[in-house]
Amino acid sequence: MDIIKSSFKHYERLHLNGEIDLHNSSVLRETLLSILNAEQHVLVDFSELQYIDSSGIAALVESFNVAKKQSLEFKILGACGSPLQVLELTRLVSVFPMVDSETCL
Repeated sequence: MDIIKSSFKHYERLHLNGEIDLHNSSVLRETLLSILNAEQHVLVDFSELQYIDSSGIAALVESFNVAKKQSLEFKILGACGSPLQVLELTRLVSVFPMVDSETCL
């Protein structure tokens, strides 16, 4: 998994590439929590993410809950393929604010 951080509008954008699994989900978790601890809104870009397992989902859910408590925005951008199916199967598409493209922000 690669994580590329950048600023986009009022968000700290995390562009995820590759696969998130038990071996690297802690990096995602730490990155998300450090952004939220800095009181920044988060945009998690799934457009090039190929796979995410339950440990990656857990990192997202924990971070989403932290963002909610701090009144910060937490959105997922461009989810498709297998990662989108995981979000649909876990019914998290109704929990996470999801956008299809940058023009929707």
